[in-house]
Amino acid sequence: MQNLILASSSPRRKELLEILRIPFAISSSDVDESFNPELPPEEVVMELADRKAQAVFQQNRDSFVIGADTIVVKDNHILGKPANEADAIEMLRNLSGCQHEVFTGVSIVSPTRSTKFYEKTDVWFWELSDDEIRSYVKSGEPLDKAGAYGIQQFGSTLVKKINGDYFAVVGLPIARTVRELKRLGYHLPY
Repeated sequence: MQNLILASSSPRRKELLEILRIPFAISSSDVDESFNPELPPEEVVMELADRKAQAVFQQNRDSFVIGADTIVVKDNHILGKPANEADAIEMLRNLSGCQHEVFTGVSIVSPTRSTKFYEKTDVWFWELSDDEIRSYVKSGEPLDKAGAYGIQQFGSTLVKKINGDYFAVVGLPIARTVRELKRLGYHLPY
């Protein structure tokens, strides 16, 4: 049986990988998540995902390791995780009534080969009132998420529409990940 490891402590990525109904372990690492702001967003997410996957692979060289990273981009500016509630409120005001992009990068490292890819999804928010924003921030949900929202929970009420892969916005483009795992030689039961 081939070993599969998710190099992430994200509960959302764990839930998405569980969709596949295959055994996997979780092992996250504390990698440097700083990046060159001159790089395009797709390069940033692939580089960060690769750092995570490579760090875990160094301790598990007989395994397939999946690393992932997600960022939100508005007007060519990368929005990371908010530092505090005030920062989350400001981010959400900035996204209110507008379109932005969500980039998720994935790196899969195996004993023989590796690959990196990304998915970009366009997201449009409803026009949000200050009360809606404050209520959402008070829920605590946006404080650990890029762009200060999560599409799969209460944050779904902020989203007017998307164009692209919903699962990439959640944190792991599962269909593309499956295809890349198979291409690298991981044997899925289907």
